[in-house]
Amino acid sequence: MKKMLSFCFLLTTALSWAQPASTSKNVVESALKQKKQMEETSIVKNIAFSNIGPTVMSGRIVDVAVNPNKPTEFYAAYASGGLWYTNNNGTTFTPVMDQASTQNIGDIAVDWKSGTIWVGTGENNSSRSSYAGVGLLKSTDRGETWQNMGLVDSHHIGRILINPENPNEVVVGATGHLYSSNEERGIYKTTDGGKSWNKTLFVNDVTGIIDVAMVPTNFNVQYAAAWEKDRKAWNFSGNGSNSAIYKSTDGGSSWTKISTKESGFPTGEGVGRIGLAVFDENTVYAVHDSQFRRPKETKKEKKSDDLVKNDFKTMSTKEFLALSDSKLNAFLKTNGFHEKHRAPNVKQMVRVGTVKPVDIAKFLEDANSMLFDTPVIGAEVFRSDDAGKTWKKTNEEHIDNLFYSYGYYFAQIRIHPKNKDEVYLAGVPLIKSNDGGKTFENIDGPNVHSDHHALWINPDLKGHLINGNDGGINISYDDGKSWIKNNSPAVGQFYAINVDNEQPYNVYGGLQDNGVWVGANNARESSRWQQTGQYPWKSLMGGDGMQIQIDSRNSNVLYTGYQFGNYFRIDREKNSQKYIQPKHDLGESPYRFNWQTPILLSSHNQDILYLGGNKLHRSLNQGDAWETISGDLTNGGKKGNVAYGTLTTVSESPFKFGLIYTGSDDGAIQITKNGGGSWEKISDNLKNEELWVTRVAASKHKQERVYVTLNGYRWDNYTPYVYMSNDYGKSWKNIGETIPASPVNVILEDPENENLLFVGTDNGLYVSFNMGESWELFTNGMPAVAVHDLVIQPAAKDLLVGTHGRSVYKTNISKLQEMTSSTLAKKLHLFKTDDIRYSSRWGNAPSTRFRPNTPGVDVNFYAAKEGSFTAKILTMNNTEVSAVTVDATKGFNVLSYDVAFSKSGKSNYLKKNKVALTQAKDGKTYLPKGKYKIELSGNAATDSTTFEIK
Repeated sequence: MKKMLSFCFLLTTALSWAQPASTSKNVVESALKQKKQMEETSIVKNIAFSNIGPTVMSGRIVDVAVNPNKPTEFYAAYASGGLWYTNNNGTTFTPVMDQASTQNIGDIAVDWKSGTIWVGTGENNSSRSSYAGVGLLKSTDRGETWQNMGLVDSHHIGRILINPENPNEVVVGATGHLYSSNEERGIYKTTDGGKSWNKTLFVNDVTGIIDVAMVPTNFNVQYAAAWEKDRKAWNFSGNGSNSAIYKSTDGGSSWTKISTKESGFPTGEGVGRIGLAVFDENTVYAVHDSQFRRPKETKKEKKSDDLVKNDFKTMSTKEFLALSDSKLNAFLKTNGFHEKHRAPNVKQMVRVGTVKPVDIAKFLEDANSMLFDTPVIGAEVFRSDDAGKTWKKTNEEHIDNLFYSYGYYFAQIRIHPKNKDEVYLAGVPLIKSNDGGKTFENIDGPNVHSDHHALWINPDLKGHLINGNDGGINISYDDGKSWIKNNSPAVGQFYAINVDNEQPYNVYGGLQDNGVWVGANNARESSRWQQTGQYPWKSLMGGDGMQIQIDSRNSNVLYTGYQFGNYFRIDREKNSQKYIQPKHDLGESPYRFNWQTPILLSSHNQDILYLGGNKLHRSLNQGDAWETISGDLTNGGKKGNVAYGTLTTVSESPFKFGLIYTGSDDGAIQITKNGGGSWEKISDNLKNEELWVTRVAASKHKQERVYVTLNGYRWDNYTPYVYMSNDYGKSWKNIGETIPASPVNVILEDPENENLLFVGTDNGLYVSFNMGESWELFTNGMPAVAVHDLVIQPAAKDLLVGTHGRSVYKTNISKLQEMTSSTLAKKLHLFKTDDIRYSSRWGNAPSTRFRPNTPGVDVNFYAAKEGSFTAKILTMNNTEVSAVTVDATKGFNVLSYDVAFSKSGKSNYLKKNKVALTQAKDGKTYLPKGKYKIELSGNAATDSTTFEIK
């Protein structure tokens, strides 16, 4: 799970350094245009990626739009996986936004009469991976084409309303930048279909609009929820006095604040995210993530068996470990414990002796005891029956198991369209009230993922619900007693991937809130597994899946885990796992671990393991014991409620054991040349202003060379920071300047060709053939999705791309690896063509039930400029058996040859070869076994190669 405490520590010191500036709207628009141009001119645009899944775990849904007249037809919007359409009740989905400039979505709205779709880009849930968008997208042809309608600098869209009587009239709530202040936030309205916009409500530059709701029968009456928040890499505050409810009676053209002190709705600094639902002209509901503290409760006032602070002062270890996770989590979360302090983590700490139960009580009595002496109120429901004039709290007890302390990630409320007392709340579970919000019951099921963000209620079929959560779409026809899971789209949000050396090799990956999985790279995604019960990908671990290291000597042994450094050594053959997180010594400050803690097996010895906290730890025996080989390698972090001042990346040179680089989330890059005996900071001359170091990569080709990528996402800064050093980091060369503006997550150096580099950004993948002097967009078959990780399987020469929204992609890069500077200088280069195995079944279907088996050979070539090229297929004695002409583009091209004779070629062959050739049922005559030559010519150049039909 990706949440963190929404009550922030007050920062008492002023920032003494220059804050990186957020990227301007003009730069963003220019980058989108540049990327579009690169798409047309890229020399690798004909090299396609294929998606290899997985699908079963799905990904985070933010909204659904259902056809009210045909509920089996709806759109599902994924946070970073685009928009998908179904017209068969979720049995299958089709992506309809793959040609758009982003896959990041906050909200959608559909005018079903005209087929017009509005997409508010940029997720609105404000999590650590809530990616920004590019404003409002509109399609008038059901997703075939998209047009940007403005509000590019809004970054994140909260809600879109379309006037049912006039689809050109649209009201939009924009939450604004996530990590910085900006003006383009608030309520915007258009009456001309998006050609022009009027800002009708603006609170201030740190307060946006997270929700807008209308009276179902009257577009003129609308309610809007303003939300004040401030996120930084080290701290998140999700509440403020400017969070409030506003009302419009003129279709969103003007607004009045209605959540006043006199109204009965909370006001003040503790007001957090608000969600709205309108039943009719009079009845309105609001769910509120209250960050106000609960009144202190004396022993006599304790009415339940819920845990309180004093319980831990006398609790034994045995009693503590016997607590249920849900009960312990309720205490930890509502008392504002750090997000890494959740039941499994804390129990593990007690189990291994890192802390004692009494330390939990002591934690609440430290220097911050005034902040955490009592828990926050959390989720609460308010109802107005006089059109928002007055509000009354409906829930009789605290709703402890819904929001915990991170309601900023949820705050969604729905009312049954025909019964104002049926209320649904979306949070960690999905809960329902049948008494107007007084009491609630859980209605999600064992096949329903936690963390809910969207819900549609069928007004005409009782019990019919369509739910969107962190695990995709679920559908119920009995009001949540049972659920159907609809998870066919490949929309996994990967943090990290890796591969082993098996045949076929396996792909491993850690996903947001969906654990760690492994599957064969050639596994076929289909629904057949529902019949066999054998899904080709297997789960290795739950939680938020993190990095994976596989022992090259035995791929059954691997190292992986979940957030904040909770790593395990797993032996799949023995079905065993051992917890291996390093522990600080008694009296030493606890180690700080990043959400995605870096872990690395040494290429010099697969028993040696590195793990980065704020210090670097090394194990010489597969994690059984650890030694700390550094001091604090970060810039020290900052006070806040998010882990910060932590290592994010570790790399060891393949040339020398102990030549190690580290990078941190607060901008520090360090090097040791003696296994940690001494360290040198090499980032000062980068002047990186505390940017997040996403990768440091020691070169595979030169000992002195190292690559670094920095990421400004947590400043809303999209500059592509990519650097190379040829002197161990003493000096740096900027090699990312020609990449369109987008935060950079990863750089990968090819193991065979030192000039070949790959870079993954928040908006796509790029390749360079000249060590970063220039870059080519590399996204054929892959939409504009965030690329989080890259890995090359060296034997297969496959590039694997781990995306945060569209699972894993694969392509073969053997041809790219051949592109040296001399090859690039040629007018024409024809690559070696793979041999093919002959079959007498070519062109012959076994029955009418099946299609004929048709062969093919791909003729790959590089052309220095576009033009017409002819490929002649010849026998080894130069008899022409076929010829194919193709219009080629500059760069890499693929000519597909069907391995069949042309009419004249067959005649030529029979004249010189006294053999019988049999025509297949598909009407073609295929080449017999033997060696053949391909001769390619065009643009005043000729090249040739051979292949064999075996």
